[in-house]
Amino acid sequence: MKDFAGEIAVLYGGVGAERDVSIVTGKAVLEALSCDFKVRGIELREASLPKGLDPRESLIFPALHGEFGEDGGLQSLLEKGGFEYSGSDSISSALCMNKAQAKKRADAAGVRGADSMVLSPGEVIDCRAICEKLGRRIVVKPVDGGSSTFLSIVEGAGELQRRLDTLPNRHWLLESFIEGREVSIGILNGLSMGVVEIVPQGGVYDYEHKYTAGKTEYRSPAVLEPDEESMIRHWAETVFAVCGCRDFARVDFRLSDDGPRFLEINTIPGLTAESLLPKSAACRGLSFEDLAVELVSPAVNRFQRRRR
Repeated sequence: MKDFAGEIAVLYGGVGAERDVSIVTGKAVLEALSCDFKVRGIELREASLPKGLDPRESLIFPALHGEFGEDGGLQSLLEKGGFEYSGSDSISSALCMNKAQAKKRADAAGVRGADSMVLSPGEVIDCRAICEKLGRRIVVKPVDGGSSTFLSIVEGAGELQRRLDTLPNRHWLLESFIEGREVSIGILNGLSMGVVEIVPQGGVYDYEHKYTAGKTEYRSPAVLEPDEESMIRHWAETVFAVCGCRDFARVDFRLSDDGPRFLEINTIPGLTAESLLPKSAACRGLSFEDLAVELVSPAVNRFQRRRR
């Protein structure tokens, strides 16, 4: 990529709840790419494109998580502005950000997930009926959030009701809790990398456990039966394809007694010291710097083809 004459503008920060994580991701990517490319970091503080960017000179690396990062909003503006950028397009980003829709797409392709239902704002809730449908232990999380913000596991109708009473008025995804190990696998250009097992203290991989050193043990590569690993890889690549993703993503699973269960796909995974995608890439011998170059290379190729 030494012949790339343009600059890579790394956008980070943003307006959502994951702003702090995005800043760490953005700065890590900037440092990793600086050896091979001309780079510029731009911290976003509002949901709009920064001024001073020229689509003829700047390739964009979105390092924004959650709102106006993974939801397709930023990607839509980049497409309208004629910019080339890394990662999935606006349609795929919006689909994957909506966990319920991504689960439907995966299920239609034969990739099993947990039993689930969506609660809409203002919906009348019968917690006993929900527990009868999903079981006594239920995972509660936003339909369109990331980094495990607001993630909780409740037990029984009473605890579910108390938890829902404390939550903002938005769409919520309720899932049957799946007993078993949690694993994650990175996808690079449609192909799976290493499987990483996640072992959080206390059993819940929430925001604190994701980004606090020592709160979670990571086993990479995960120790799996050959057929189990093969299924995880196949299903991860399948979800990536049927959701229309490109370049890279991360896919999460639970390993139940009857095989893997799909949890979600993340189109702009974290790239911090505690993040899963770099750990997955390391299983394949990629350093963080090597991974950063691989993440941006497809967009560089698209950018150069457009300039010919």
